[in-house]
Amino acid sequence: MFKRTQSALCLALSCLIAAPSTSFASNELPDIGTAAGGTLSINQENVYGDAYMRIIRASQPVIGDPVLNEYVESLGFKLVANADDVKTPFHFFLIRDRNINAFAFFGGYVALHSGLFLHSQSESELASVVAHEIAHVTQRHLARSMEDQARRTPLTIAALAGSLLLAIAAPEAGIAALTATQAGSMQAQINYTRSNEKEADRFGMSTLVKAGFDPAAMPRFFSRLADQYRYASTPPAFLLTHPLPEDRISDSRARAEKLSPVKLPASTNFHFAKARIIARYVGLDQNAALDWVGRTTKKTTNKEVLASLDYAKALVYLDNKQIDEADTILMKLFDIYPNNNFILDALSDLHIAKEQFAQAEKLLEDSLVLKPNNPVLLINLANVHVEAQQYDVAQRMLQRFTHEWSNDSNGWSLLSKTEAAMGNTSGELAARGEIYALRANWNKAIQVYTQASQIAELGSLEQARYDARIDQLLVQRDRFMALQ
Repeated sequence: MFKRTQSALCLALSCLIAAPSTSFASNELPDIGTAAGGTLSINQENVYGDAYMRIIRASQPVIGDPVLNEYVESLGFKLVANADDVKTPFHFFLIRDRNINAFAFFGGYVALHSGLFLHSQSESELASVVAHEIAHVTQRHLARSMEDQARRTPLTIAALAGSLLLAIAAPEAGIAALTATQAGSMQAQINYTRSNEKEADRFGMSTLVKAGFDPAAMPRFFSRLADQYRYASTPPAFLLTHPLPEDRISDSRARAEKLSPVKLPASTNFHFAKARIIARYVGLDQNAALDWVGRTTKKTTNKEVLASLDYAKALVYLDNKQIDEADTILMKLFDIYPNNNFILDALSDLHIAKEQFAQAEKLLEDSLVLKPNNPVLLINLANVHVEAQQYDVAQRMLQRFTHEWSNDSNGWSLLSKTEAAMGNTSGELAARGEIYALRANWNKAIQVYTQASQIAELGSLEQARYDARIDQLLVQRDRFMALQ
């Protein structure tokens, strides 16, 4: 089910998004970033982006792993800080899929498939893909593509954007609508897409260099993918949505060769993230995962990579209840990386598995002194209190957490569990309502909030809060439906 919906989503997005770049020197970049100004406003793009993201949460296997999300966001924001023409907030997230792909859409949303980590050999290579997708957003390629299509068809920009929304929510209906809008203009669309891809490469290279990454990583990654799938009957989605003709690879290689090569040390967090994905998010059983660790260990002497392989092994042991084996490895890694969130997250789970709740609490609270308000540490600490059945403490923590990170379903899920354990049915329903809203299931969200209001004490502040939220959800639902 996920694959079918995801395929439709990627096809719909790729028909409209794929983006090129221009040369990295600022005086060589044409002033084309605002060409879509007459199409959709930035505010309208943000509204559509929020709508698309809600549907993606409901239809795609979005990875809700706090520590992986922190890593992807950290990498993304480092690149955004060095990008030109940034006019919107950015949001980075992972989709659990072994296929290589990435895409961007309205509102600064950038999706990365977990399979990208399997094929990226360095953080610079991964960053080159992220930088490319950021360029799609900053240069407003989706809006510009819609503008181009609107000139060729009788449909309005709103109809095109609504078709894309439908393509995500109901693949058959949406793809049919998009196909109708593209009749008679496929060749022009293909040419426009190829142009956008080269443009995104150039802008992406500029961002990559300014952020301190290796410029050669982009052509190196592209070349390896092209060689690997040159004769494949079914190339990965990335190559379908981001074609790699030889001239595109040559262009990126030529630009990289004009720059000084950058020798970067191995990124600890990149390799930890890759290890975590292989251990937990590619569907390997214990033996296959440990076999991968063993084979990879024989191929490297890099201490950061070796540490990440130990980390992968510890996660496999932890997930398979081999607590003593996991304990030995994680304590060794903690001695080396005492402030690393990948290690702290796993060690917290280890303490919970051993019912060492006080130790887990101290570990995380000490770390929060160094990294105040860190969401990975906070959600882990809240989870410790839940597992220790300290529900009143967990409730207070999670109420604050969900207020500050209202789009993080982890917080709402834990709060729902906590409220249920405390016997607070209305609170449990309200938390579940927020999860439904994050997935564009407006009617269900309104239904459970209505139930919560009926349970709450008549005339109480709690009931007033639920009723006010119902009014907000009704407005949000109407706005969402109007977009289609």
